[in-house]
Amino acid sequence: MSLKKNTRKEERPELTIVIPVFNEIGNVESLTSEIERALAGSLRFEIVFVNDSSDDGTLEALKVLKSQKSYLRVFTHKKRYGQSAAILTGVRVAKASLVATLDGDGQNNPRDLTKLYDVYVNSSGKDNKLMICGYRSKRQDNFIKVLSSKVANSIRSKLLRDGTIDTGCGIKLFRAQDFLDLPIFDHMHRFLPALILRDGGRIISTEVVHRSRGQGNSKYGLFDRLWVGIIDICGVMWLKRRKINVEVDELE
Repeated sequence: MSLKKNTRKEERPELTIVIPVFNEIGNVESLTSEIERALAGSLRFEIVFVNDSSDDGTLEALKVLKSQKSYLRVFTHKKRYGQSAAILTGVRVAKASLVATLDGDGQNNPRDLTKLYDVYVNSSGKDNKLMICGYRSKRQDNFIKVLSSKVANSIRSKLLRDGTIDTGCGIKLFRAQDFLDLPIFDHMHRFLPALILRDGGRIISTEVVHRSRGQGNSKYGLFDRLWVGIIDICGVMWLKRRKINVEVDELE
């Protein structure tokens, strides 16, 4: 008796979750399990971890997870390029047309992914660029971190007028192609709402849970959020002023 070959095509995921990680060996396994519990049975999903040249064993932990989870894919940078580059790598390889980002430190709650997904589905139009941004109403960070974030958010909001409550929140949802259409530069992940608006898109902010860091240490300090951010803001302001908007009619 001959066996029939299975010609059924693998179903495309509805959502790709991109997680950039640098030295997060203590968080990748628990975060993967949480995402699985939050989405299993409700969405077809894949998880894309992008390892930004960790040196603490994160890559080895991800290799083990990949051997156990069919929905998990792992990409690694040969040297450290930063969070924006890691997100870009993840979006480029995403199989789903919709992408959600999560921080690798476990402070974003994966249960909020379905919330952002539902907001997107109920609010988007076929031709409309739309980004759903989480905002942390109850921050679970130390005083210095919260203060520096508030100062940076205030300065950014006034200068860029991006209408976003908390652009530093790591959980966002958008179309992969909308992201890939944006100008690419280091630290761009801090200014995604302003860049989407520059391209004629819309931003919707929705409240999400914020938690204390599980394991490891924060990769950012006061000067990363404030002084370096101010330099980048000047660049984004320049990009906004240099945007070319051309309306064209074709003669019949």
